[in-house]
Amino acid sequence: MRFDLLTIFPDFFTGPLEHGIIRRARQQRQIAIAIHDLRSFTFDKHHIVDDRPFGGGDGMVLKPEPLFRAVETLLEDSSAEVEGKRTAIVLLSPQGRVFNQAEAQRFADECARLILLCGRYEGVDERVVEHLVTDEVSIGDYVLTGGELPALVVVDAVTRLLPNVLGSETSAVHDSFVDGLLDYPHYTRPAEFRDWRVPDVLISGHHGEVAKWRRRAALLKTWQRRPELLDRAELTAEEREWLAGLQAGAETKN
Repeated sequence: MRFDLLTIFPDFFTGPLEHGIIRRARQQRQIAIAIHDLRSFTFDKHHIVDDRPFGGGDGMVLKPEPLFRAVETLLEDSSAEVEGKRTAIVLLSPQGRVFNQAEAQRFADECARLILLCGRYEGVDERVVEHLVTDEVSIGDYVLTGGELPALVVVDAVTRLLPNVLGSETSAVHDSFVDGLLDYPHYTRPAEFRDWRVPDVLISGHHGEVAKWRRRAALLKTWQRRPELLDRAELTAEEREWLAGLQAGAETKN
């Protein structure tokens, strides 16, 4: 997988991409990351990439010419192409669809290359949205000063879903949101800390019971913290009955 990050602040990415799983994946050439300065795709002496919005209003808007020129130049390099996989041109924007685990998995499965456009100011010229980008995503219902942080989120979330990137083949399978639920609680040594003991089932050595406990714990945590996720989760009839019992008990207490 190749990531191209297009930004007016290339130094922003100095550091975050040099640690942990991202660093290891780059060293092992499982991913390639290139940072591109949008200003280098301008021709005027001041390297202007923004201008005032037509119709008036606050702020500035990123101009279409540098963005089109940058993406079209990057697409001339076809070295990252893989048969059956696409190149996604992704605009990080508050107006995009919400980026979640399913979106990350879709990019990991479908794409050989992501070109990430980091928006700034009041946004980008709408002609970029209509005629250049293939995907527009948002990492949440809030406004950031630019698309650099969201770009890092996308790189991290997609990278860890690529084959052989994580140390364990099942690590990504057991993450939160993969099956529509939050992750189950995790514990490690010591088995008892300040009179708080690890659930006995986890040190019982009974793998079937451990799996059952973890599933129930994930259901409980999701019900307590993100109940709306349960509407879309694939649950058995027994699990739905168990959750209904929890709901009935909570209503009785209230």
